[in-house]
Amino acid sequence: MKIKIFFAAALLLVVSNQVVHALKPVDGTSQNLEWQEVRKFDLESKPVDIAHSLDGKFAFVLTQANTIQVYDALGEIQGTIPVEKGVNSIALDPRGQFLHLSNSDSSTFSTLAIDFIQKINVANSPTKGKMDAPVAIAVFSDFQ
Repeated sequence: MKIKIFFAAALLLVVSNQVVHALKPVDGTSQNLEWQEVRKFDLESKPVDIAHSLDGKFAFVLTQANTIQVYDALGEIQGTIPVEKGVNSIALDPRGQFLHLSNSDSSTFSTLAIDFIQKINVANSPTKGKMDAPVAIAVFSDFQ
């Protein structure tokens, strides 16, 4: 009896066009393993390292162009973070709030705080004050 174990919810495949040619066929089986390409993103630069959020909503791709490109699960770019030359590894904390960078050229380790800006449609909503005033929303997720 064959039992298939799927990790599709946590799987996020990000490769450049050059790597895809080396991995063909993208679907297949080998011994006790079966794989299927779930998604593929076209990147603006060659990838060096990748980190993804535990919920699978975002992928952070370190590129040779000294940038980190942030993609959502649909492959839409959410933003680009410039990094110093020599950054060769990235890691995301489990909550997805901090991105850790290691730089082999300068022998340093740094941490970036990550926040996503959400647009909220407030058309025809009752307001008080200026319509273009900045708004900050604090979310407390550690209530017991």
